[in-house]
Amino acid sequence: MTQLMDQPILVAVISFAAMWLASWVGAAFRKSKWHIQDDDREDFGLIVGAALTLLGLIIGFSFSMATNRYDQRKNYEEAEANAIGTEYVRTDLLPGEDAAKVKGLLRGYLDQRIAFYRVHDDTQLKQIGAATSQLQADLWNAVRGPAVANPTPVMALVVAGMNDVLNSQGYTQAAWWNRIPIAAWELMGAIALCCNVLIGFYVRRVTPHNVRFFVLPLLVCISFLLIADIDSPRGGLIHVRPQNLVVLSSSMPR
Repeated sequence: MTQLMDQPILVAVISFAAMWLASWVGAAFRKSKWHIQDDDREDFGLIVGAALTLLGLIIGFSFSMATNRYDQRKNYEEAEANAIGTEYVRTDLLPGEDAAKVKGLLRGYLDQRIAFYRVHDDTQLKQIGAATSQLQADLWNAVRGPAVANPTPVMALVVAGMNDVLNSQGYTQAAWWNRIPIAAWELMGAIALCCNVLIGFYVRRVTPHNVRFFVLPLLVCISFLLIADIDSPRGGLIHVRPQNLVVLSSSMPR
């Protein structure tokens, strides 16, 4: 299910087909089982309106959840760039050889963090994750040695900065895992299907090319497309670009 949510276009196609079919199911049920009397049509129209209002609210809340998560991923990318840049400057407080070593490791680490945002292949992502973990261990060992040998407030500042670098990666990863729950998608899809069944049941005239059965499925599938695109860190067209990390990388001497 999560893999499906990473393909917004497929989500839109499936949702449109399912909702269009649901409209025809409602129309077929009304034609064969029960006809709405004129006295009951107004009351039934209130039910349809309430269901559509509920659907609109659910879609609105889901869109808000997706945009909040997208903004969170953007903020953590900026915070990660600031943490790496600050620590790169603080490495000048280390002895000469240690400073050069840590700076070299930070440049390599920064390259891996940029690749994390740009790569979409699962195999490459696993390699990036392994390389990032190894670099984090090397960076910590590189600052731990001088700090233990010379435990001064200045060394504590360097160690605290490295701790921020390592923590920022964890916050970023947590933000990328923070998606709209599958249960919320299922609830939203169920309400959308029910609304289309009600509309199919409510429509007076049913023809093979009834435009009424296309409008709501089209609007809802476009909404689902946008929500899935924003909510998916790697799928679709809307992604968090590592612009702050790239700017930082270009400012570092190689």
